Amino acid sequence: MKMNITGKNIDITSAIRDHIESKFKKLDKWQVDIIGCQASFSEEPNKKKKFEAVLTVPKGQLVASSIHDDLYVAINEVEQKLERQLNKLRHKPEARRAEKPEIEELEAEVE
Repeated sequence: MKMNITGKNIDITSAIRDHIESKFKKLDKWQVDIIGCQASFSEEPNKKKKFEAVLTVPKGQLVASSIHDDLYVAINEVEQKLERQLNKLRHKPEARRAEKPEIEELEAEVE
């Protein structure tokens, strides 16, 4: 997976980079082909940190963002949101909708 991490108004330290990479490596367990990842974080005027990530998969893109006082908490929240989206994407073909009952069967039950 190709990762691109950018920071706006914040320096990217090795600790932040390692934390982001370790969190996003956990997403590989969903066995979805992740083509690339664009992660960006910035400091808002109210001193809150905003973290946003875009995962590119063969069927489109998955987007998640979070705003929190602590950057590490925001990274964890985004990772959890992306994990839920990957879970849904992974199990979508397995989901079966219940077939609608035939109109004739309903009429027979009413009589």
